[in-house]
Amino acid sequence: MASLFAPSPFSAFLTLSKSTHQNPFNNPKSRNYRHPKWKRYVNSLSSPDPDIPPAVQTFWKWLSEEGIITSKTPVRPGIVPEGLGLVALRDIQRQEVVLEVPKRLWINPDAVASSEIGGVCCGLKPWIAVALFLIRERVREDSKWRSYMNILPKVTHSTIFWSEEELEQLQGSQLLSTAIDVKNYVTNEFQKVKEEVINPHKKLFPFLITLDDFMWAFGMLRSRAFSRDRDTNLVIVPLADLVNHSSSVTTEDHAYETKGPAGLFSWDSLFTLRSPLQLKAGEQVVIQYDLKKSNAKLALDYGFIESRRERDAYSLKFEIPKADPLYQEKLDVATANGFDETACFDIFYGPSLPSGMVQYLRLTALAGEDVFLLESMFRDTVWGHLEHPVSLINEEHVCQIVQDSCKTALSGYLTSIDEDERILEGGNLDTRLDIAVRIRAAEKKILQQIAEVFRDRASWLTNLEYYQERRLRNLGLVGEEGEVYCQPK
Repeated sequence: MASLFAPSPFSAFLTLSKSTHQNPFNNPKSRNYRHPKWKRYVNSLSSPDPDIPPAVQTFWKWLSEEGIITSKTPVRPGIVPEGLGLVALRDIQRQEVVLEVPKRLWINPDAVASSEIGGVCCGLKPWIAVALFLIRERVREDSKWRSYMNILPKVTHSTIFWSEEELEQLQGSQLLSTAIDVKNYVTNEFQKVKEEVINPHKKLFPFLITLDDFMWAFGMLRSRAFSRDRDTNLVIVPLADLVNHSSSVTTEDHAYETKGPAGLFSWDSLFTLRSPLQLKAGEQVVIQYDLKKSNAKLALDYGFIESRRERDAYSLKFEIPKADPLYQEKLDVATANGFDETACFDIFYGPSLPSGMVQYLRLTALAGEDVFLLESMFRDTVWGHLEHPVSLINEEHVCQIVQDSCKTALSGYLTSIDEDERILEGGNLDTRLDIAVRIRAAEKKILQQIAEVFRDRASWLTNLEYYQERRLRNLGLVGEEGEVYCQPK
């Protein structure tokens, strides 16, 4: 039975190369949200095309020599709005197989293990081992993947490749802090692997490896690798990673591992890609990278965003203060229900709040007469009670916590929403500035939305039914009009 490759958070896609002005992949004006449907019709390589770079033609020839490309292959590389992609040579049905790549061409931890550097990489994190492998194969003239390495971009529009000046446009945004955290993480990992692996094994790494090289490899993995479970079973599949993303695709069931013929007399595991859409000849083959990623995460991983507001999100972080005298009791309840002393909630544009967010806030705000819910007799039922308002004071505290968090976050931005929208209306923005302005504007809109929700909620708290009223009602001691009885009715 075929096993599904889930493309999250490492997913296959091709982004634009910022370097080499002669590179036809370099199209700083192209963005996913500006591609009308007709642009799926593109210029393909049904015959030698001067617009297709020689490196791509050499790559295609290599795939043909490896038996991956045959006369029956329904796709070819083409110049598309995103840069380079795969286009249909004929009409393709929905869920029709468009390509199959045998395991011998995959770049994954198994490929590393069977290589010359396998012995020194066996104890490393999988992504680090594959990153070192990519760097090494990139400089080896006799690499089996030489033709593939030659078509990889030097950079993408992922925020990990942005300059300090470009990152300044994200001032105050969560994307800025996330990008800096990721870059610091990669930097620290590079220093460790340099001291523990690279420097002690100069025969295996006889060339200079810089932080930029390591960041490049990380960026390629972040943007191009398929993975079943984050960074453990990640795999880069040459050819498959030329398939671009489209918001018009609403499913992720397109990539499978199957068994099949991988040569004239051999069978192997195959990476099989099916088209999620019905296509006509000349249309671009596209997939969905990840339905759950926010625009900020798309920008971080891939270097593009979507225009759909449903992709906009802001992550609010709350915590149980360690100075709280009931810290341990609250922490016990939180951990029993899948949370910790700190909890982050991704809030997307729209009316609904993340599951568990209000319960967690009510837990952190428990004080005074409400702390009885933390007694052992309520331990198995307290989370259920927190699904409903506990008391007026507790609910007021919850509303204030959220409004204060939003106010603090909004104060960190250097521009207003109106200023951002005027910048966007002016047009003529390069890709990275466009991403930055749209991301920071979207974050501010969501923060304003959240603050407004809890500000409105605070205005009608006296109309809510709280724990004590619910308890009396369940005991039959409160009537329909709120009258209190001495005995159950």
